[in-house]
Amino acid sequence: MRLTLSALVVLTAQGTCASRAAAAARPNFVFITCEDISPNLSCYGDPDAITPNLDRLAKEGARFTRAFTHAPVCAPSRSGIITGQYPTTLGSHHMRSKLTRTPPLFTDDLRKAGYTVCWPTAGGGGIGKTDFNFDVPKGWVDVTADWTKRPELLKPPFFAVYNITVTHESQARATRFQYAKNTARLKPAERRDPAKVQFPPYYPDTVPVRDCVATYHDNVTAMDYLAGDVLKLLEDRKLADDTVVVFYGDHGWGLSRGKRWPYDSGLRVPFIVRWPGRVKPGSVRDDLVCFLDIAPTVLALAGAEVPARMQGRVMLGEKAQQAPKYVFGARDRMDETYDRIRTVRGERYRYIRNFEPDLPYFQYCNYMDEMPIMREWRRLAFEDKLDPTQKLFMSRTKPKEELYDLETDPHEIKNLAGSPNAELRAVRQEMSAALDRWIKDTKDLGEVPEKELIKRGVVRDVLAVEYDQRVKLHPKTPPVP
Repeated sequence: MRLTLSALVVLTAQGTCASRAAAAARPNFVFITCEDISPNLSCYGDPDAITPNLDRLAKEGARFTRAFTHAPVCAPSRSGIITGQYPTTLGSHHMRSKLTRTPPLFTDDLRKAGYTVCWPTAGGGGIGKTDFNFDVPKGWVDVTADWTKRPELLKPPFFAVYNITVTHESQARATRFQYAKNTARLKPAERRDPAKVQFPPYYPDTVPVRDCVATYHDNVTAMDYLAGDVLKLLEDRKLADDTVVVFYGDHGWGLSRGKRWPYDSGLRVPFIVRWPGRVKPGSVRDDLVCFLDIAPTVLALAGAEVPARMQGRVMLGEKAQQAPKYVFGARDRMDETYDRIRTVRGERYRYIRNFEPDLPYFQYCNYMDEMPIMREWRRLAFEDKLDPTQKLFMSRTKPKEELYDLETDPHEIKNLAGSPNAELRAVRQEMSAALDRWIKDTKDLGEVPEKELIKRGVVRDVLAVEYDQRVKLHPKTPPVP
């Protein structure tokens, strides 16, 4: 059968439209992530923030006002992001633990769906940071090189990660030389005056504290420059229209009583999504979002099946699910310091349960105590020079329960858990019951001593090997308990 030129043109046009439709149905994904920041961006209303690139991203997409991680520290937080499961379910809840054998990753499902996964782990200088609290297997991604330097490696449909480390806790207390290097692109007007920065009322007002807060904000601006570079690359390569861009920080700011603590200061994060043609530019989302929602959402938008093991919801696209009433968070061992805290966050209130109330908030933690803010706080506590609000975090014990009204008390200072008010008492009881259900339903491993978890892990490994050997000799061997 011979086709006329006009027929060929029609078929070609139809093919082009079909390919564009297929591309729209299977968008690319670029995750621009950073470390240790709260929603301290201009688009979130922070008066000390200078973040024009991320502000523009928010104007072109959706800004989420109630986005939270499930763990206020990097490795357990990232563990939940990459798996779509709570670290407390997997056993990856203790900071700096490799107890957990590698669980299924959502990138595995993406690759099965035909996506190229770009995660720059080969000499990436942190831009492809994993830090999942478990080891990833060899060959778990397709591209390990820095794709921003070799954009030809982005083969649609692709999923690419670019992690920015300049906002990490360690950089808020960096040397003068390192600070100058980190902020080399900042104009003079973009550097904060420590005497004018704002900070929580529970911090003592001293020069070291102000210096740390000002440096933190300068680092956020430096991060914004780098985020802008990635956004420009997508535009220059004409990939922006076909790419879902997601920006977030891995947990709250790395300053004292932020990172490691299950308050809004440690769990609430900036979260922005741009999806041209599908997400309304300049929109604001006030529904509760948790990091466990990331994996099922990406898989759903990619046209892949969402595994039943995932514990979050689809929050975007045609398969979007209803927002939950509560999101949950957990703190367990932080480096060498043990504690166990669980929390429930609703739209207005946060409930916290301290399972170790006899342990103080301010247990010594070597890495945490390198922060000048923490040192100042301790010094003034020992000198009895703190006001009542600043003394709260230095209490020798913790209350068994905490309840905060985020509308009237955004810094979570006034504990309402013991209030005689009937309405507040009902809120506390409901959120406490919700936490009990969550602990049961998600099989929270927090109550199991770590030594016992390690013992179980070793025993199961040995039994698995022995079981495999026995099966070869006795095919009817019952399964490992």
